[in-house]
Amino acid sequence: MKVLLVEDEQKIADFVCAGLRARGLDVRHCDDGNVGLELASQSIFDVIVLDIMLPGRDGLSVLKALRAVGVPTPVILLTARNELNDRIEGLNLGADDYLAKPFYVKELFARIQALLRRLAGDRSNTVLVGEFKLDRITRHASCGEHSVELTTREFSLLEYLMRSAGQVFTRSQILEHVWGYDFDPSTNVVDVCIKRIRAKLGELDAAGESAALIESVRGAGYRFRRAD
Repeated sequence: MKVLLVEDEQKIADFVCAGLRARGLDVRHCDDGNVGLELASQSIFDVIVLDIMLPGRDGLSVLKALRAVGVPTPVILLTARNELNDRIEGLNLGADDYLAKPFYVKELFARIQALLRRLAGDRSNTVLVGEFKLDRITRHASCGEHSVELTTREFSLLEYLMRSAGQVFTRSQILEHVWGYDFDPSTNVVDVCIKRIRAKLGELDAAGESAALIESVRGAGYRFRRAD
């Protein structure tokens, strides 16, 4: 599980990072709101733990910007204990939970687990973009009456693109989300996997037009075409 921690108080950041990593989480930390917004916009994290008081851009501004562009990543706000108005505003802006300082890491960890369990229960078993459907149970992609089965890796990549249809993802973002490691300029695993998926999608209609749903963006990466 990948967690982004945006917190400028180094002592808090250190004990949160250490505590969450000890519990098996992959934690990325930054101490600036502008940097936090840039990282969070990449949609490669499962949860964002976001302090409200930050240099560069405050946490509420970061949250508002993320929700404005459709980033759905769950957000837990870190607030001062007596800042009720900040907590209310944060929840109204789309925060999923909040935790008042000071707090125990084990409580933060428990809230992360509870939040992800709740969201997992709410998630549909299908991802839909127009008439194109991805079944999360059977790992089948279908359009109309025709369907094809995907491998685990193919499914993960296609789901990643479909959940943010229209958004361009770089090869490094896809690698980190699907394969779990940083981008190596010499590897072509993303392109090879995309080619396999396109070939399978091409089987869904006689003209093979479904293969074109995954678009290459020159010099940038790939995106799943947004439904009209």
